[in-house]
Amino acid sequence: MRGILNNCVEKLEHLLDLGGLRRDIGFLVVSGIALILSLAGVQPLPFDLAWIAIVLCGLPIVLEAFIGLVTAFDIKADVLVSLALIASLVIGEIFAAGEVAFIMQLGALLEELTVARAHAGIEKLVRLTPRTARLLTAEGEQTINAEQVQVGDMLRVLPGETVPVDGIIVSGQTSINQAVMTGESLPVDKGPGDEVSSGTVNQFGAFEMRAEKVGQDSSIQRMIRLVKSADAGKAKIVGIADRWATWIVVIALTAAALTWAVTGEVIRAVTILVVFCPCALVLATPTAIMAAIGNATKHGFLVREGDALERLASVSRVVFDKTGTLTYGRPEVVQVWTEGELKKEELYSLCAAAEQLSEHPLGAAIVACCRRELGAELPRAKNFEMLPGRGVAAMVNGKCVLAGNEQLLKEQGAELLLGTAEAAEEYISRGCTVIYVAVDGRCAGFIALADILRESGAEMVKQLLGLGIRPVLLTGDHDAAARMIAGQLNIQDLWSGCLPEEKLEKIEQYQGNNEKVCMIGDGINDAPALKKADVGIAMGGIGSDIAVEAADIALVNDEIKDLPHLLALARRMMSTIKINMSLSMALNFVAIVLAMTGVLNPVIGALVHNAGSVLVIINSALLLKWRMSGTWENRA
Repeated sequence: MRGILNNCVEKLEHLLDLGGLRRDIGFLVVSGIALILSLAGVQPLPFDLAWIAIVLCGLPIVLEAFIGLVTAFDIKADVLVSLALIASLVIGEIFAAGEVAFIMQLGALLEELTVARAHAGIEKLVRLTPRTARLLTAEGEQTINAEQVQVGDMLRVLPGETVPVDGIIVSGQTSINQAVMTGESLPVDKGPGDEVSSGTVNQFGAFEMRAEKVGQDSSIQRMIRLVKSADAGKAKIVGIADRWATWIVVIALTAAALTWAVTGEVIRAVTILVVFCPCALVLATPTAIMAAIGNATKHGFLVREGDALERLASVSRVVFDKTGTLTYGRPEVVQVWTEGELKKEELYSLCAAAEQLSEHPLGAAIVACCRRELGAELPRAKNFEMLPGRGVAAMVNGKCVLAGNEQLLKEQGAELLLGTAEAAEEYISRGCTVIYVAVDGRCAGFIALADILRESGAEMVKQLLGLGIRPVLLTGDHDAAARMIAGQLNIQDLWSGCLPEEKLEKIEQYQGNNEKVCMIGDGINDAPALKKADVGIAMGGIGSDIAVEAADIALVNDEIKDLPHLLALARRMMSTIKINMSLSMALNFVAIVLAMTGVLNPVIGALVHNAGSVLVIINSALLLKWRMSGTWENRA
């Protein structure tokens, strides 16, 4: 018997799934027209047109209520609606039944529109996993599946290829783009003895490496597992009307039964069920959420999860990634230092000319900044040579120019001068990257580059503190760069050098202290933390596809200045929802008293209690143009 019942339930669920969103909208349009004609007394068919709304909108509600009761004894708002609908039909109040069904289906549609589709972020992470590896054997080099690599195997990685497994470089010099793991904006020079991680990209020189961690132990596979576990651990908010449904059903049935017993009039009992239908209560949350989402969209926030703003309202900490979030994620020249006869402009021009043919991001930044600042054409470079992991060499205007790290100058016999070394150390301590320059075998100075802070960052942090929210800097970048940014923004809580799993652990620590956390990031390495946080916000422009897929909200224009507005909007939305619920419940209780005394019949009762739905919608619509003010900021 139980098996037959479950089979019937499965068929009913399949029936409810047919058609999707377009079907629901079509049913509502047709039902709305039918109810208007019915109310106007237009009856072109041999039956009341309100029956159309009952069949199209009411039948799915009754079926959902039946399925919930049978499979899990789950009492939701649908149960009371079904009772009111059926009772209205029994006593012949067709319009009341159709009108209740229409309003409830409208609320369900609004809730459905606020729910985002399933994410594809994990699939994109899987596609980042290296497919093949170049295995070095006694017979030579052979290409194998990356999953076949064993610990201790010798591998070769060419420029532009993805590192297949975690390991240690045995020979060769290169620069590795580690953004997938650390979020660092600049490639890191690597040589023999340095570690490399799977999923990172070899940019310039070929190298040979020894495999240390393979298969499920590799860095990229660990990140995939972190994203999956973080997603599974994030609780979903249950609808307010459904949370209170059991009490609503009990109160409504008790009031209806007592009224029937005392007065002996079944119509009064049915009217109580009709006016107690939680139409306005069901509309209270989704209408406010949709209005708030509309407001957020105008300020550049794309809300991808319907309940994200509900969670955001209770956030007490906002955790920021550094590179690409608080900064622009691109290096800019901040200082040109010379020691000797060369002027700054000449050193700048010579270095930029030598870097013109370089593919390195630092070289490209020097060239772009020099052209923008000096406003002149750069001289042509000859005999250009790329030296992976060290820098570049070229002939410019008859001069031999070297631009790169300290190791390059030492190799070429151009020792750093004391003044240059001391000045460079000062900029390095501030988190800058230094490119040393030698001309004709003598150290001539250096160029310092740094990731530039977004102009709106300081004011944004100040407004967050005004809302009582503590900012946290959580980055994979090195400590000096992180401290420089934190100091400029007045962020007290700082964690630097964090790998993806460490970022996730920090989020868990705050959550373990009963703090709600919002994480804002842009890189692939931020995906696990974005999933784990109570609310994840990704930079939509500069951010990776995987970070955006992992987040609940995407910042389309990458402008963080309106983040305080979004947080204040979420709080305002929750206040609006509470006002909506209080208003709807108060109106319902007044209508119940009038129904008990016989003042209202089912049709008038349905219209009166749905006035609450109209008031709820109007109150929610005020959120569309709401904007944070100093008054709200201080009150928050």
